[in-house]
Amino acid sequence: MDLRRSGFDVVSGGGKGSHRKFFHPSYPGAVTISGRDGDDVKPYQEKQVKQAIETVTR
Repeated sequence: MDLRRSGFDVVSGGGKGSHRKFFHPSYPGAVTISGRDGDDVKPYQEKQVKQAIETVTR
């Protein structure tokens, strides 16, 4: 996943059910992705992931 390659870590127990929360020390807040590993993300989540990666790679 692109978030992990960019240095984001998933929080164990972070998120309800099939949601996963990703944190990065240089990113304010978290990125929450719904669904399980391998599921397609929703378009708004894909946009959030791209913005988060751009923020930490500047």
